[in-house]
Amino acid sequence: KGVKGAVIVSAGFREIGPEGLAREEAVLKVAARAGIRVIGPNCMGILNTEEGVSMNASFAAESPVTGQIGFVSQSGALGEAILSHARSTGLGLSMFASVGNRADVGAHDLLEYWEQDPSVKVILLYLESLGDTRRFKEAAERLRGKKPIIAVKSGRSLRGARAAGSHTGSVSGEDRIVDEFLTQCGVLRATSLREMFSFAGALLHQPVPRGDRVAVVTNAGGPGILATDALAGRGLSFAEFSERTKRALARSLPAEASFANPVDLIASADAKRYARALKPIVVDEGVDALLILFVSPIMIDAAAVARTIVDETRGKGKPVLACIMGRVGGDEAVRILKDAGIPTFRFPEEAAHTLAGLVRFKSLARRKKGRTPSFPVDRARARRIVTRARKKGRTWLAAEEVSALLKIYGIPQVETRHAEDPEGAAGAAHKIGYPVVLKADAPTLVHKSEAEAVKVGLANADQVMAAAEEMQSRLKDEHPELTFIVQAMAQGHRELLLGMSRDPEFGPQIVVGFGGTEVEVWKNIALRSAPLTTADPEDMLSSLRGATILKGYRNKPAIDRKLVCDCILRLSQMAMDLDDILEMDLNPFIVGARARQSAVVDARILIRQA
Repeated sequence: KGVKGAVIVSAGFREIGPEGLAREEAVLKVAARAGIRVIGPNCMGILNTEEGVSMNASFAAESPVTGQIGFVSQSGALGEAILSHARSTGLGLSMFASVGNRADVGAHDLLEYWEQDPSVKVILLYLESLGDTRRFKEAAERLRGKKPIIAVKSGRSLRGARAAGSHTGSVSGEDRIVDEFLTQCGVLRATSLREMFSFAGALLHQPVPRGDRVAVVTNAGGPGILATDALAGRGLSFAEFSERTKRALARSLPAEASFANPVDLIASADAKRYARALKPIVVDEGVDALLILFVSPIMIDAAAVARTIVDETRGKGKPVLACIMGRVGGDEAVRILKDAGIPTFRFPEEAAHTLAGLVRFKSLARRKKGRTPSFPVDRARARRIVTRARKKGRTWLAAEEVSALLKIYGIPQVETRHAEDPEGAAGAAHKIGYPVVLKADAPTLVHKSEAEAVKVGLANADQVMAAAEEMQSRLKDEHPELTFIVQAMAQGHRELLLGMSRDPEFGPQIVVGFGGTEVEVWKNIALRSAPLTTADPEDMLSSLRGATILKGYRNKPAIDRKLVCDCILRLSQMAMDLDDILEMDLNPFIVGARARQSAVVDARILIRQA
């Protein structure tokens, strides 16, 4: 019949189990043969308000107002509420799609479609999962800085507890992964549908702020304090007015008013007083955004104040948000402001949160994209190492195999020798040169420090022999394949963790943090989805709590950041090259001021079972 698209609202497919999944796959085979794209099944349908289309192919009770928003909802049940809320807030939609089971068309398809559609200016997503994360990321990154994407991702709680054999596996959680993934993509995440619509209205109608310096103008002290606390709590700064602005305010406002930021015009402020205050503030170079509060007393014309706010701020290139509190004339004031595209709120906290969202969007849009490097490595040899271990039925690579993989990918290690017994350990130590570190090693010995299987600073052969014999007598029964690792003492002065955990939906997650035995306690890590770009490692290091010490602190020099960033990118490539690696844990990676002082001291790699 030449049909190219089908919307299946019916339920009874994969969501009910194997029988439904088989039915869904049969439908997709028919559609593929006919060249039909499918939305659904188990969805509410689609709407298109464009002139000349005006299609409501859904079971929604009402069509939305025409507008410039493209909306994807994975939940059909929420679709009706979403459309109703959009209409009540005055936000118009260009297109709406409830994608349901996403058997064919998913959010990534719609991102690619709306990328080319001039009628869609802002994209909203309600998702329970992201589907094809690779295509989603590629499309979202192309849209960064061009069309805002705002997402609500449900399921913020962590997955059920799972056994994690490495430090990396135990510090990464599902919602943290989602958060970092959306940040990488340039997607602004909202915590609720209400917050999503607030962000959307502001981004549709207001310019993006140049920075985070906010000026607050109010006619009431209490709301001004609430706004100040809310802005500070969201990490925003308060604009410092220029001397010119201060003089203008001092000349035009009554002595009882406060000229500092926030500017308190006191309760008697009318439209003229608001005009005198806003005129110098809105053009002040130190002001990036304005939050204007108005509590409507009975003797003040609220509508006139609203018209003044519109007139004095229009076309100045700075975002303006308003908070209208009180019912006396307040409804008319709100209508005037909304008609002019100024987002209006009942309470200052909501306005502050939305301003913080605008600033967050600005930082996402400006984030460097970088490029994905490719290091020349012997991938075939690396894959053989992993494949051989899998064929032997092992899930943890042996120390020699881990060392070989790190060498292939150019990640530095301390000089390391392996020994079968205490005598061999003493011989290895002699070849390395003292002092040395001795470690017991076995496929079943995951966290060596917990088993007291590490001795540092051993100064001679007798000390090495004694330490090895003690470990052997204590650990051999529990770990029958026990051997020994002898290493040179690391020369660096900071301990880092580099790691990877493979998420079933988002793929390899690269982790960077401060290392050592307490990493699970502090959970001070940065997380990104591989493949990483050249912009990611520096961003990850800078985001760590206490990152300042990596630049040099007290009597310790700065670390070799270039080397560390290079190793992070090499780890990312290893994770992408070797699909059978589930987790990697390089901890500690001891780093110094120069490359020759930096090396991985301990590493574990978990692989997929054969």
